[in-house]
Amino acid sequence: MSSPAASPPTPPASCGLKILWDDRLVAYDFGPGHPMNPVRVELTMALARELGLHDRANVRVARFDAADDKLLRLVHEEPYIAAVKHAGETGLPDERHGLGTPDNPVFLGMHDASALVAGASVAAAEAVWTGEAEHAANISGGLHHALSGAASGFCVYNDPAIAIAWLLDNGAERVAYVDIDVHHGDGVQAAFYDDPRVLTISLHETPRTLFPGTGFPNETGGTGAEGTSVNVALPPGTGDVPWLRAFEAIVPPLLRRFRPQVLLTQHGADGHALDPLAHLTLSVDGQRTAYAALHRLAHETAGGRWIVTGGGGYELVQVVPRAWAHLLAEASGAAIPPETPTPDGWREFVRLRTDEIAPRRMTDGTSVVEVHRWGNGYDPASPVDQAVLATRRAVFPEHGLDPMTDE
Repeated sequence: MSSPAASPPTPPASCGLKILWDDRLVAYDFGPGHPMNPVRVELTMALARELGLHDRANVRVARFDAADDKLLRLVHEEPYIAAVKHAGETGLPDERHGLGTPDNPVFLGMHDASALVAGASVAAAEAVWTGEAEHAANISGGLHHALSGAASGFCVYNDPAIAIAWLLDNGAERVAYVDIDVHHGDGVQAAFYDDPRVLTISLHETPRTLFPGTGFPNETGGTGAEGTSVNVALPPGTGDVPWLRAFEAIVPPLLRRFRPQVLLTQHGADGHALDPLAHLTLSVDGQRTAYAALHRLAHETAGGRWIVTGGGGYELVQVVPRAWAHLLAEASGAAIPPETPTPDGWREFVRLRTDEIAPRRMTDGTSVVEVHRWGNGYDPASPVDQAVLATRRAVFPEHGLDPMTDE
């Protein structure tokens, strides 16, 4: 087992972070029994507050405006926006637009709640692009499955795609999007499949075993944008060490070659072993290791301009709040030591809010996660190495990179 190779310079000890938050974000709620319960973001923000993240001098929690129709039209078709409004006003389904399905039940106020999520991600993009903040976060966002004309996979408006489109509309020439949700970031890929200005990278469970059924290595970008859609389809059961090996084999070399002006990352926590909807076996510690790697890459390749969103994650108490509290702490430049106890006040809030027993520490007990570097050799018998090599062969030559080596 090899230890991690030398890393690029450590990010500044105290990065400026703007957190976009409004209590009204919990109105994005598909109702009782739906996996995407907004209590997960409520518990995350409560944990961040109890850990003192909001009190750090370099962290600012700010409100924002909902996305208006002009912003939504950067990605979504006008008839679809009208359909979302109508469904949210009447409660009536419109399955032609993906509204009223088991994944996306209609709820009253659907448009307003969804536009608020999108507005938070656009505000994060604006803060980073204008230099108001070095990093910005919308943990309620990351709704990466929404398509231009339909809701899909618990997602109504595609806030990451709207934020990227806003950046392009305001002068950005190269934007990179890295998606570490267990599900393929299909909606963001579709929005920019033919646009060479946007590099999308998605690491996810293979679509052979998981929704949405897309995200194969041969999905590499449209004409004129070859190599800008990157998909790593990992086998069920992939845990921390092989997942991080795949990440290190794909993400750093492509970001270094693409040199984005802004890095936007989606942090679905549903790759965790406890998540009820998928089949990877990451720990919170493996996830926080990925957050730190993305933070370093933002400073190394994108001038420190980093936008982070949440995403999936359906273990509402044990996983999502800890994972995303680690994410916010990492983005602030002062990571939370994994052995840190969860605050007593937060555990009591969890008990009162959910009637569940909260985890006692910020770690799953695997706080030091080593990485097997790709440059140390390819194992043809490893299903993860096979998946990585398929992706490298599909896209690395388009970037002038060797699929077999780190050069």
